[in-house]
Amino acid sequence: QVQLVESGGGLVQPGGSLRLSCAASGTIFRIDRMGWYRQAPGMERESVGMMRSSGRADYADSVRGRFTISRDSSKSTVFLEMNSLKSEDTAVYYCAAWQGNIQYWGQGTQVTVSS
Repeated sequence: QVQLVESGGGLVQPGGSLRLSCAASGTIFRIDRMGWYRQAPGMERESVGMMRSSGRADYADSVRGRFTISRDSSKSTVFLEMNSLKSEDTAVYYCAAWQGNIQYWGQGTQVTVSS
């Protein structure tokens, strides 16, 4: 079992930056991928990006060049650095982790981009 706890959401102006954190606990040594999703009101949940155990990260077209996924040396915490934020980035952001085909979710953190 893996538990994920996100933090760092909040209100930011357009063009601003925000960094989200996701702390994993439990059987983290079996995690092979961690990533971020988001869900805007009335919309389906969509992938933002994912980092593999190798450290390689892939991003959705809508955020590539603006968002960066990183992790700490213990590989138990992943971060989502968000720059040049736009109003359309407003959503609840969820952390996700995979152990093979088993996917775990965090509780989500709200990000609101508004002036």
